[in-house]
Amino acid sequence: MKIGYAGIGIMGRGMAANLLEAGHDLTVWNRTRERTAPLEAAGASVADTPAALAAACDIIMMCVSDTPDVREVTLGDNGLIHGLGAGKLIVDHSTISASATRQLAEAVAATGASWVDAPVSGGSEGAERGTLAIMVGGDPTDVERARPFMEAYGTSITHVGPVGAGQMVKQVNQVLVVVNGLAVSEALLLAKAGGLDLDATIEAVKGGGAGSWMLANRGPQIIDRDWRPGFTIDLQQKDLRLVLESADELAVPLPATSLVFQMYRALQRRGLGGEGNHALVKALEEMAGLEVTRE
Repeated sequence: MKIGYAGIGIMGRGMAANLLEAGHDLTVWNRTRERTAPLEAAGASVADTPAALAAACDIIMMCVSDTPDVREVTLGDNGLIHGLGAGKLIVDHSTISASATRQLAEAVAATGASWVDAPVSGGSEGAERGTLAIMVGGDPTDVERARPFMEAYGTSITHVGPVGAGQMVKQVNQVLVVVNGLAVSEALLLAKAGGLDLDATIEAVKGGGAGSWMLANRGPQIIDRDWRPGFTIDLQQKDLRLVLESADELAVPLPATSLVFQMYRALQRRGLGGEGNHALVKALEEMAGLEVTRE
């Protein structure tokens, strides 16, 4: 079975590396070819275009930034669709619009190929360690066909419904991530103002009802002033835009999510869009005139 991977970015590089580590026959493509060099050195082949990638592979994984990018990689002049045929499968790990996902799946189905939407959660660390959570939408047969390969980089792989359902569950995931991130930021700001030992405070609460992945993994980064991104503010904003568009379509009030979106917008205005999404705390620090740090 020949596997393709399109999009060697902050998530894709770790996922593709794990496919190689698992012994799969891998061909990769990226818009900026030099990013494929480490994978090529490790044994991957490199395709010149998405169309060539699709022609060479049976299953094509993809992880790119936004809905227009997925549309271009799939349907563009040199897009995947030009190399597809009966029995081929696209597994899209990008986070994009659910309605656009269904449209792309229809276009791909016309070639005899299939589409699975499988957005991921767990940040760049999860991609590198092979511990991502993957929420999958698609035909059960297609999902099971892709599962052995997704197991190279995911430890939680859940089939949540038909095509498009994976993207909707990812939106639910992002609401939980950012609202929890706001809670972590507020809690650490309170701890700092109260004169507490921040390391001891995190240790004291992370094992109880207040514990969370965001607290355990991003809390220490905040107090270390380490803004390296597992997931950038700019990408988080893209996901929140999708969430708020869905909320508007469905007439669902999401006040906390909307607040976080506006706080991130303020940080983007300060030129901080490339920092990790845990830099949300900086918006609160600006209001309080207080920095959450050990010093």
